[in-house]
Amino acid sequence: MTKVHISELVLRDGHQSLIATRMRTEDMLPICGKLDRAGFWSLEAWGGATFDACVRFLKEDPWARLKALRRALPNTRINMLLRGQNLLGYRHYADDVVRAFVQKSADNGVDVFRVFDAMNDTRNMRVSIEAVKKAGKHAQGAISYTVSPVHDIPYFVTMAQTLAEMGVDSIAIKDMAGLLTPYAAFDLVRAIKAATNLPINTHSHATAGLSTMVHMKAVEAGAEMIDCCNSAFSEGASHATTESMVAALQGSAYDTGLDLPLLQEIAAYFREVRKKYWQFEMDARMVDTRILVSQVPGGMISNLTNQLKEQGALSRMDDVMLEIPRVREDLGYPPLVTPTSQIVGTQAVLNVLTGGRYKSVTNEVKNYLLGRYGAAPGKVNEQVRKLAVGNQDAITCRPADLIGDEIDRLRTEAEGLTKCDEDVLTYAMFPDLGRTFLQERAAGRLTPEPLLPPEAREAAACPAFFAPSEFNVTLHGETYHIRISGTGHAGENVRPFFVHVDGVSEEVRVETLDEIEITPGAGARASAGKKAAPGGAKARPRPTHAGHVTTAMPGSIVDVLVKIGQKVKAGDGVLVIEAMKMENEIQSAVTGTVVAIHVTKGDVVTPDQVLVEIQPE
Repeated sequence: MTKVHISELVLRDGHQSLIATRMRTEDMLPICGKLDRAGFWSLEAWGGATFDACVRFLKEDPWARLKALRRALPNTRINMLLRGQNLLGYRHYADDVVRAFVQKSADNGVDVFRVFDAMNDTRNMRVSIEAVKKAGKHAQGAISYTVSPVHDIPYFVTMAQTLAEMGVDSIAIKDMAGLLTPYAAFDLVRAIKAATNLPINTHSHATAGLSTMVHMKAVEAGAEMIDCCNSAFSEGASHATTESMVAALQGSAYDTGLDLPLLQEIAAYFREVRKKYWQFEMDARMVDTRILVSQVPGGMISNLTNQLKEQGALSRMDDVMLEIPRVREDLGYPPLVTPTSQIVGTQAVLNVLTGGRYKSVTNEVKNYLLGRYGAAPGKVNEQVRKLAVGNQDAITCRPADLIGDEIDRLRTEAEGLTKCDEDVLTYAMFPDLGRTFLQERAAGRLTPEPLLPPEAREAAACPAFFAPSEFNVTLHGETYHIRISGTGHAGENVRPFFVHVDGVSEEVRVETLDEIEITPGAGARASAGKKAAPGGAKARPRPTHAGHVTTAMPGSIVDVLVKIGQKVKAGDGVLVIEAMKMENEIQSAVTGTVVAIHVTKGDVVTPDQVLVEIQPE
């Protein structure tokens, strides 16, 4: 047995799991010299949710991040997580887009491509793997590990054999939810090793407190590589601690050969960096064995927490965690990994917050039930299928077989915005978001979401300071959406408040001239209104009858499907809204005529607003 190799996850999955993928490139580059000297088998630094987060929140060019990391890590393999035919987006792309994306990723610095499919449908991995091999890079075929009545060792071994036949260089067991137990890991690694004789890499989140033991037993069974994360971003929903695993294996036949003091220097740097991102922290880093039932992966937990916070519904987290396995069973037990984790998770949130199971069904769930993500591992609940898609037949071929070449069309659509092929691929991943990003970049207006100052952290834990915390102010015909996010220490009659005004972070200093007593409960949270548009925002009416179309969750308008004067039937689609990165078609509850439309594409909306008015017949 040769030494065990470690893939370090601090630049991708560590911060994706614990601070919602918010670490900026500027905080990665200063430590790259030490990371490069550490001797890791690879550094996972790209892919997964990093591409989306760069464009959506950080306003960074993800390709520029990759190039900068490549220059800063000349001696270390850069590893990326690739979602097969989904690439880094949330739909299947044509084969020509997949090939172009893989080639450009390789050209810009990726050495190891961990390719997986959310459904474990190897048909959706073939083109990516072929493209990686053509680019001369390491193709790692990943098995999305999960537990269900249809997922057993023979199932996973058969999948590993198929990947081996496709020509992968190694196999990754991707335990994205932390469901592997030590002895199950031992048996699985040994069985796959016997069937393929390929190097095996284990990846197991620490959520349930099992990952360290999982890696130890996997190594004993023959795994050559293990995924770990520096202690500054390890454990909880993240991964086993790199320094701890190095110490545990030191002096054994599996000694990693890594320098523990150097790893501790790296940890000291990242501990300071993490303080900057306190507003995105999960509420707790403790062991959560609920994961063994809900199966929500680490990265999804932090994002789900953040999204429920934004909707004022964090108190419903336990209800959502109980609903997730029910939805998963209804959909035929898909593994919970992007994008199926978002598909199942968002539907579970809708089922909880709308007051009825499948009262509202996302477009992604409909597409899933129609086979457009691949074959479901198990039997789908036919009542749910009927409710969501009626009598439509599901496809049985590889979904991408139905998609014609796209790259030329995408290049034409993005003409005038793009400077290179990488820009075209950014647009391809997220057309609306990418277009806005490229336009803002061209105008020199890229502004990342603000990081709240450290002094706001203490105040954020003191709800007595928020009365109310979110509201609209109308002044001279202009409406401003204001959210108080923290308060500093009071001086003599003066206190600084940290607020967001239409999404822009500001500090407001309030001087007390008189005081009144606020009784408990008087500071109830005001409902958030429409984000003020340039020139003033139009207030929307409150819903009063069934012809008033509303949304069940806060989000943004993706498309308006009707026009004023148009006749609609009950059940017809009226709007498409994006909430929690998933699209949801909002349908009319009545038959009648559209008499007013209060939204346009891109508007931010909340459940207490009328979006479209329909006069019932």
